[in-house]
Order: sequence, then C-alpha cells, then structure tokens
Amino acid sequence: MSFASIPLSGSKPEQYAQLAAQAEALLAGECDRIANAANLSALVYHALPDLNWAGFYFFDGTELVVGPFQGLPACVRIPLDKGVCGAAATTRQTQCIADVHDFPGHIACDAASRSELVVPLLLDDALIGVLDLDSPVPGRFDVEDQAGIETIAALFVRSLRRNA
Repeated sequence: MSFASIPLSGSKPEQYAQLAAQAEALLAGECDRIANAANLSALVYHALPDLNWAGFYFFDGTELVVGPFQGLPACVRIPLDKGVCGAAATTRQTQCIADVHDFPGHIACDAASRSELVVPLLLDDALIGVLDLDSPVPGRFDVEDQAGIETIAALFVRSLRRNA
C-alpha cells in the first residue's frame, strides 16, 4: 500500500483533525506496535512544522527505551526520574514545556531542542510508553498542539487494543 501525506490546511484544530484522519487511515487494520509507531513518527514529523524529533519511547518495566522515531539519533534509555519523558511517564500527564532549559533534569539528546511535548501512552491504565515531540523553537507547542497530539497518541493506543 502506498501512503502520501496530504498537506494540512485551515486552523490548527482543523489541521490536527486532518492529521488524525490520516493517522487513522495509516493505522487501519494494523496492530503491530513497532509498525504503527514507525509510521506515526514519520507522519507527524513530516506533517508538522518546526520539529526536529518525533517518536516513541516504550516502557520496559524499568525505564523508557527508544522506539521508532524521525530525527537525529536519540538517547537510548531514559530513567523514569529524568527529563520531560520521564516526567510524563511518572505523572501520566502530558508535559508541554516551552523551554526545556528551564525544566529541572532535562536530558539534552539533541542540543538544538528548545521546546518539548510528551504524551504518556496508557493501555488499560498501564504505562506502555510516551510519544515525544521536540522543536528547536522555544514555545513551539500550545494547548491546541497538546490536544492534537493527545488524539494521535490515543489512536496509537487504540490500534494496540486490536492485539490485546
């Protein structure tokens, strides 16, 4: 199957609705975690402006381990008590950080990253990982981005339910 991203248009909520529709089409009928994470990483990375990293970290029972992503090579393992990803995993709440240099314990996998949006991935209340977006632009992410990426994360988790 061939899949080409359709350029997003309209207001930011309209763009995220279009992105969610593309994600649903991409995930349709597939329940493999790695395949879906790889495709979603590519979709988000190429659809949204001003990103330098988009991808997944999966919880192995102890720490977060890098999964499929787009961008420069990343930190392989992140302890739950470190960084924005660790905070999202521990609190089970989305972390929207305007300037990562102001975040205590930030892990600089890419020195160019200035803002970060991390959504925890929960399957039946169990932590399975996080969806992480980084930008070289301070303040890149807002509440509309947060809502849009939380929707994409929910679609990813829902795709895993087909295999649960």
